[in-house]
Amino acid sequence: MTDAPRTFLDTNIMIRFLTNDDPAKADRVDRLLHEAAAGSVLLVTADIVIAELVWVLESFYHLGRKAIREKVEAILATPGLEVVNGKLVERAIALYSDFKVDFIDGYIVALMEKLDISGIYSFDKKHLSRFTLIQRIEP
Repeated sequence: MTDAPRTFLDTNIMIRFLTNDDPAKADRVDRLLHEAAAGSVLLVTADIVIAELVWVLESFYHLGRKAIREKVEAILATPGLEVVNGKLVERAIALYSDFKVDFIDGYIVALMEKLDISGIYSFDKKHLSRFTLIQRIEP
């Protein structure tokens, strides 16, 4: 185990790097990621940050699902970066991409799988009805 400090990574840091919309900041993030890969710092982020990242890439940058999935998978594979609930995020981004649902719906289904829950109370017919592995129930 290393004595490197653990530091949280916010969404905007990933956005700058993944979009290169501010090259100077993107370069600074690139250096930070190299430091993390070398073990000088341990970066930590959370599933909710990834959810925000997906939303920003969709709504502001108008990226498609395939491109977003590739970027999230790259984040999950980044040396020196721990994503809290990373396995759930990995499954959620696959469901998001494969079933063309909102990332949060993909996350909910991934969490249901993990918890061995097959039924969900929801009025969301559009997205949740696409999954045969769960049963959508209306109260």
